[in-house]
Amino acid sequence: MIKNFDDLLNVAIERGPKKITVACAEDVEILKAIKYASDEKIVEPILIGNMEKIIEISNNIDFDISGFETYDFSTMEESAEKAVRLVSEGNADMVMKGLIDTAKILKAVLNKEYGLRTGNVLSHVAVFDVKKYHKLLFVTDAAMNIAPTLMQKKQIIENSLEVVRAIDISEPKVAVVCAKEKVNEKMICTVEAGKLAEMNENGEIKGCIVGGPFALDNAVSKEAAIVKGIDHPVAGDADIILCPNIEAGNVLYKALNFLSDARSAGIIVGAAAPIVLVSRADSKDAKLNSIALGTLMAANK
Repeated sequence: MIKNFDDLLNVAIERGPKKITVACAEDVEILKAIKYASDEKIVEPILIGNMEKIIEISNNIDFDISGFETYDFSTMEESAEKAVRLVSEGNADMVMKGLIDTAKILKAVLNKEYGLRTGNVLSHVAVFDVKKYHKLLFVTDAAMNIAPTLMQKKQIIENSLEVVRAIDISEPKVAVVCAKEKVNEKMICTVEAGKLAEMNENGEIKGCIVGGPFALDNAVSKEAAIVKGIDHPVAGDADIILCPNIEAGNVLYKALNFLSDARSAGIIVGAAAPIVLVSRADSKDAKLNSIALGTLMAANK
């Protein structure tokens, strides 16, 4: 069972390598993560972007890229298009965002001619290895959907299931988190949480156990759930935290990243292939973990 990122990296080594295109790869931290992932046979990188800068950075970090497939482009748009085309044409397994604006890489992903559209909502899934929690914790959606509707939340749950299944969790527990743990007609998020739980009970959301509404404490703490009299399989044992909106998701994501010792990874799902989308503020460790997560997802396709 994969309980932490050390386990995740070891399994990614077993199931790799997978081909990854890196759009605008001229970034030192990205290339450091790619170097490690390549050395460990987790990925076979295809480096795309300003090759003069990519070669300069690679030489500075002692990264021999002479045997890799590379493409020289001067603009972000050209790099993004090539990175996505290679995946959509079956010549690579996943895309990674390098030194490029998120909007530009997603525009290429959603291109009707050569992109990776499936008709599903795209959503972000963050994975956290938190010392105080007994297993990996998945948080969605902290980056893509501003104020998702009920049906979009259903798709966001279904997207997240792709990620947890890639690390061999067969029936994940989903906590629909709100500001309180009871349905309140004045708080639409609690109403929708109750509806999502009903949809799960009725078989409209399959392959998981959905509970809600939960407050965060009783979603991740058995003690808090007992104190508040909450008796549910998800209570205190959530695998996936479904946040009510992007503000809540983003605050939780950054609080775990910057105010705790949590290790993290992040990926965009809902497209035809995994999209490794990391922030420049993310650590090299987070970038490497995200690459490994993408490899496990690609292996599970």
